This record gives sequence, C-alpha cells and structure tokens, in this order.
Amino acid sequence: MGRILSIDYGRKRTGLAVTDPLQLIAGTLGTVPTHELLTWIADYLKREVVEAIVVGYPLGTDGGISETARLYVDPFVSSLKKKFPLQQIVLEDERYTSKIAFQTMVDAGIKKKDRRNKSSLDAISATLILQSYLSRKGRQG
Repeated sequence: MGRILSIDYGRKRTGLAVTDPLQLIAGTLGTVPTHELLTWIADYLKREVVEAIVVGYPLGTDGGISETARLYVDPFVSSLKKKFPLQQIVLEDERYTSKIAFQTMVDAGIKKKDRRNKSSLDAISATLILQSYLSRKGRQG
C-alpha cells in the first residue's frame, strides 16, 4: 500500500499533504512554488510509493465547474497526467476548504499575524482535501 499525496493547487504556491504508508493519517508537507510543482512531484515519486494523487477541485457553490477549475486546475491536471501517465489522479471537491482551514487556525489559537501566512493556509487546505478523500474512500470501501 502506498501513500496518498494531496495537492491544493494555487497560481503562486501549492499546498501539499500526504498520508502515512498505511493511509491512516493525513499530514501536511508544506507548500511549493507552483512553477516548481511538477519537478517536486517527480522527485517525491522517486523517493516514495504513492498510490494516488488527490487534486483539490474548486467547484462552484452550485456544484458546477468553476472558472478557477477550468482556467488553472484542469490544465495542471492535464500536465500531471501527461508527465505521470501511470499514476492514479483523483479530483476531490475542495469547496470551503480555505474557510475551514482558516477557522482551524483560529481555533488552534494561531496569532492573527501568523494567520496571514498563506503558506500555512494552503498546507492545511491540502490536508483537509486529503481527509475528505480518505473519508469518502472509507465510506465507499
């Protein structure tokens, strides 16, 4: 059984999270500048066995495909599939993860100054996307 890697894709920086090898615990890996993301993933896949890559997919509030998904995430997913054709890629609804991540930071007592660090927000969002995927996978399994 391999790890599951989660991606909260952003135009400037991308949040990353991963499970343990048994796929029980999701933890943050931090962020990577988006222009370095495919190289980072290639390096990670050389070091770790990854069963699936879960990409947060920004649907609109009505459940339809958002402009952000169409303009940014879809092209990234196409590049990901082209570069790693044997890798399982899964799209996971990421609606409200940024808001939940921000509230998580507030609830954890993180100071206002530190909450302005968007990198932390992106990494937490990637973890929430991964947890959502694991929960959905568990219900289906």
